[in-house]
Amino acid sequence: MLDLSGLQCENGRVEDSMGGWSLSVALCSMVLQARAAASRAHRRDGERERKRGLEAERDRGTIKRDRGKVGCGNSGEWSQGGHGVEEVEKMECKTNERMLPEDESVKGVRRRMEIQRRKTLSEGKSDTSSNSSRLCDQDWDEVVVVYVRADLFVNSRSWERVRDALSQPGPLRLHCRYLRVEELSAPSIASLLGLLPQQNLLGVDIRYSSLGVSGLAMLLPLLAPFPQLHSLRLHYCNLDLQRAQPGQQGALQDMSKGLGSLKKLKRLCLTALRLPGHLRLLLSSLSQPLEVLKLPYLCLTSTDLAYLSCSQHAPFLRELDLSENWLDESSLPSLRRLLAQAENSLCQLSLCGCGLSDTLLSALLPSLSSCQALRRLRFALNPLSRTGLLCLARTAAGIPSLRLLLYPNPLEEYEPGLPALPSKCFCTNVCYVTVKGCRV
Repeated sequence: MLDLSGLQCENGRVEDSMGGWSLSVALCSMVLQARAAASRAHRRDGERERKRGLEAERDRGTIKRDRGKVGCGNSGEWSQGGHGVEEVEKMECKTNERMLPEDESVKGVRRRMEIQRRKTLSEGKSDTSSNSSRLCDQDWDEVVVVYVRADLFVNSRSWERVRDALSQPGPLRLHCRYLRVEELSAPSIASLLGLLPQQNLLGVDIRYSSLGVSGLAMLLPLLAPFPQLHSLRLHYCNLDLQRAQPGQQGALQDMSKGLGSLKKLKRLCLTALRLPGHLRLLLSSLSQPLEVLKLPYLCLTSTDLAYLSCSQHAPFLRELDLSENWLDESSLPSLRRLLAQAENSLCQLSLCGCGLSDTLLSALLPSLSSCQALRRLRFALNPLSRTGLLCLARTAAGIPSLRLLLYPNPLEEYEPGLPALPSKCFCTNVCYVTVKGCRV
């Protein structure tokens, strides 16, 4: 086993390092080249075995002809002192010396070679070249030398090469741990999932693919056969449910069933899918509580937050991302209830770009102070004044485990001409603070 997983991380900050896409292409090229080299070696071995079989056949023919010459002599030779029998015995001794009688297994090998040669000849000359140039699946299973485990990054340009590397057997067998696909259609992703070994896949990340509700409903059941799958990320997959379409509710039901079939799912990231009012339908089908839930740009409503605060997932959440979902006074009670449920487990919380003003923040700070397990807290792109930021800093200082606080510049420091409220378009108005001497 050769484990290359984790080496394709794009955040390694290593100079002149290959990106995840380039590493995946290079790895699949290596798998295909190894198979081509093994095929050539197999053809050479087959040719050598064929020549050995022909030589053995010629030797047997010579021996038979010699015996025939001895038997065709005068019958008196057989009766005079048994000279004919002695000649035959000498011939048999010579034959046995050639066949190496001390190794009985040689006879079996030559016998199998002869049977295989006769079978090949019976199939016709037209099939001889094709049969010698390829191996059956059983033969390839016997010649696998290394199982390669890796994280694959596939897009429309590398899809065919990755498909060939997974579908064609060879001495290097490719196993995928985390699969990330970009700009692929639903049928292409489905065919790729059908080629992956089922025992090793831990996570699937689908980005910038126009799947739609129907495409996603088709793909989710295909993930059920992977028993170790615990992470699913869907980023910008064009699931705009703000516009009513025929058959949309049925497709949503299929999506819910597909998510429910993932028995070990622990991480779910849904970015910019725009699913207002449908959170209960999607998450209620999960049999196990989630530990990581990221819902940025999802257009969540107060009803969605009310369900999430009372769901089975709330007490087990370690990471929660509600960025770019507008929060107002109607959603604040549900958010406070959610934080109270997750106060013992929550390690990372992101509320960037949620429109939190000083008033809303002051009502939320008591619930934040109860989350004593927090290590990272993100509040960027919210319209906070200097007074609100000071209150946030005091609350953060009272959390002993906190190591990172992300906050916006105060409103008093905004330059003339900028919008009144911060937005994701002005990410320069973001500041980091290092808490308790730990630099992150």
